Amino acid sequence: MSQSASASGVHGILNAHTRAEALAAMQSQELDVLVIGGGIVGSGCALDAATRGLNVGVVEAQDWAAGTSSRSSKLVHGGIRYLEQLDFHLVREALTERGLLLQQIAPHLVKPIRFLYPVEHPVWERAYVGAGMLLYDAFSWMGGRRPGVRHHRHLSKRQIALAAPSLRSSGIIGGMSYYDGRVDDARYVANLVRTAVANGAYAANRTKVIGFIQEQGRVVGVTVRDVETGNEFPIRAKQIINSTGVWTGETQELVHDGGTLRVRASKGIHIVVPRDRFKSVMGLIIRTEKSVLFVIPWGRHWIIGTTDTDWHYDKVHPSATAEDIQYLLDHVNSVLEDPITHDDIEGVYVGLRPLLAGNSESTAKLSREHVVVKPKPGLVLIAGGKWTTYRVMAQDAVNAAVEELNAGDPAWNIPGSITSAVPLLGAAGYKGAWNRRARIARDSGLTVAQVEHLLNRYGSMADEVLEIIAQDAAQAQTLPGNPDYLLAEVTYAVTHEGALHIEDVLTRRTRVNIETRDRGVAAAPLVAKILGKHLGWSAAQEKTEVKNYRLAIEAEFAAEQQTTDEAANAIRTAVPNIVEAPA
Repeated sequence: MSQSASASGVHGILNAHTRAEALAAMQSQELDVLVIGGGIVGSGCALDAATRGLNVGVVEAQDWAAGTSSRSSKLVHGGIRYLEQLDFHLVREALTERGLLLQQIAPHLVKPIRFLYPVEHPVWERAYVGAGMLLYDAFSWMGGRRPGVRHHRHLSKRQIALAAPSLRSSGIIGGMSYYDGRVDDARYVANLVRTAVANGAYAANRTKVIGFIQEQGRVVGVTVRDVETGNEFPIRAKQIINSTGVWTGETQELVHDGGTLRVRASKGIHIVVPRDRFKSVMGLIIRTEKSVLFVIPWGRHWIIGTTDTDWHYDKVHPSATAEDIQYLLDHVNSVLEDPITHDDIEGVYVGLRPLLAGNSESTAKLSREHVVVKPKPGLVLIAGGKWTTYRVMAQDAVNAAVEELNAGDPAWNIPGSITSAVPLLGAAGYKGAWNRRARIARDSGLTVAQVEHLLNRYGSMADEVLEIIAQDAAQAQTLPGNPDYLLAEVTYAVTHEGALHIEDVLTRRTRVNIETRDRGVAAAPLVAKILGKHLGWSAAQEKTEVKNYRLAIEAEFAAEQQTTDEAANAIRTAVPNIVEAPA
């Protein structure tokens, strides 16, 4: 069941070379488990299975976390709004996972943040919301460990005025504050995949499943296409786990009679504005007529979201419309003294939630619970759920696969999940490195703020980024148009984190795409040059990559001026995709 790991595997390195090695290895043997989908749940499945000693591979059609898992609200939370829906099990489960992520699994990536919930009615609303938050705090202790955040507090009108002077004072009589967690979702997934590889998994992005191999009514493998080269080949496995989120239906259609579970795609958009446009020491949560709206602290910025509407168009490039953006502006401005305008918007991003289909017309009312089914022998399907509970979802999916593996060979006696005790790469040693950050800054020549930035993105693996700078001082320069990201981080993205294209770097390994007004266009040529150096691109391919990235950004801007999803989708999908094969 186990496999030997190369030196790069032990360190969880992802790059073009290790990708080629992984594809070759997956072709040359029968795996115990193959996971389809490199989002948060699929990556979690790969780690869960690998840490049980299984021979595991994971393939992703696009880039790691390119779909839903990089376009969330960036929250690790229990889902306080689900209390009102009496979904107590989901809230308890999510709060338990929140505590694990904050304290044990990824303290370098998941951070506590404080939210303000303003109230307008002095008796019934304060009592109603206060009771919900008391229950929220109580549930956070039910996982058998400390919650990792402080309990909620009641605040007076004066306390709110001092803490959040941008809030409109009229109508607000007080409020409550409570804590949840924040995460760079795309960075977390890349780290999760690397941790799976460090534990023996094979991983290949830009590898699309185009068919299933079936023998005597059993799924025994898949046919994949290497999107980078166009080559097609089979990968065989005793168990296949389909974890493709909003693409579940499309993947299952390849099995033909692979079940009728339906997943609806719900569009959620977010806008990003400068930190000075909302003066507050806390984030904000307000009720809307459909759900809730968050204002989330994000470095030099605030993230404002989200919407919740059906999406029936291209799932690779979901688009925001002018109406979506105006909806967010109208609702956040309803509580602000100084309204946020379109001119304040630095970035916009759109994600699709994979909701289990039901009878409800509103996606906001569909369940965030997950389901695991076995539509055919050899095939496990995991669908639904929410980002915060990915580890439980992965555990349940792998349990289903292990059940069939054990039945086929009882002598295996495959152990249970241990991922609740497996920290991600970079977690070990992070707190000590944080305490040494001033000394690290002196030794490296960076500022303390820059070292903190690196530690909060890479944890103890920040040493690897600093080594790149030690070898070439020019790597300490920042990317054009963004003062936060260093050139060394682009180099690290391609040498250690599996980035293969400009959008991988600017949209997911860094968040330049949503944090700069030009969405990374100014930085694209330099990023292409760094990628080209390590990937062997020609000058012509560098230019083509930059051109296609620029065209995609121009299409995003144009789509955001449209009033309908159909019109926005038509504009966004009219531009070419990234370069998929060498020129």
